[in-house]
Amino acid sequence: MPRQRSPEELSTEELRHLLVEKNRKNREARIEAYRRSGRIVPVDDESSEPESIPAAAPAPTVRSRSEERQRRGLDRLLLTVEVVAMLGVVGIVIYGIFLLNNLNRQYSTSNTLPTLTPTALITAVVLPGGHTPPVDGGEVTFNEAEIPEHLRPLMQSLANIPAPTASPQQAIRMQIPAIGVDQSVVQGDGWEQLKKGIGQHIGTADPGQAGNLVVSAHNDIFGEIFRDLDQLQNGDQIVVYTATRAYTYVVTGSEIVEPTRVDVMNSTSTATLTLVSCYPYRVDNKRIVVTAALQN
Repeated sequence: MPRQRSPEELSTEELRHLLVEKNRKNREARIEAYRRSGRIVPVDDESSEPESIPAAAPAPTVRSRSEERQRRGLDRLLLTVEVVAMLGVVGIVIYGIFLLNNLNRQYSTSNTLPTLTPTALITAVVLPGGHTPPVDGGEVTFNEAEIPEHLRPLMQSLANIPAPTASPQQAIRMQIPAIGVDQSVVQGDGWEQLKKGIGQHIGTADPGQAGNLVVSAHNDIFGEIFRDLDQLQNGDQIVVYTATRAYTYVVTGSEIVEPTRVDVMNSTSTATLTLVSCYPYRVDNKRIVVTAALQN
């Protein structure tokens, strides 16, 4: 007796044939049952074609290697696009933060007030020591005509600046051996101060300090202290005393200027001494300015 095969061992055609045979037997059993019950049922000719059996669905085909490579390539492309997009977003965020910080720095810089350095630019309208020429029988007064009319109120307010409190660093005496000067130094160079001797312009440097120490005295009134200022030569010494020590300056130059040349009183980066007096003698319509540099 031949061995009975399992359904897995049968071919597609054999399975189809078995299904047709089984359907035929089931149909015949139903017809026989109808006959026994007395119902009239038309019987199909056994020779007719059996009911068609739908063809078995084709087995899924295995993806080819080329399709698999294409899929992997597409996946890598999409991943690359995502990474680039993410890097772009990060770059935009970083650039935005940079711009914001830059704007904040610019705003802070534009709203920061500059550090102001005190200068002697507006401490005088004209150079100190001005007065009317001494004439026999005439009264000598401050020469207000040298000051432009619109600046006279400013000159009056500057004249009222109080003298600073005395300190050991301030000049108290000056010697100029070449022209025989040995006089006391007072703070301030107004009309009343210059009656007492050499006056130091308020706000200028103290002896020995970096900056411009500006002093003045009359040439033909109140002792004629600076009468011979025009005789000083480069290299002549000027000694300025404080309460604690003496400082020696050496003459470096001189010039004749208009009374309005107040720029000669500007601050300097090194220790400088500037001497001012009216010029020429008993005419007094200009100023003589002598400069000296600190020697020790």
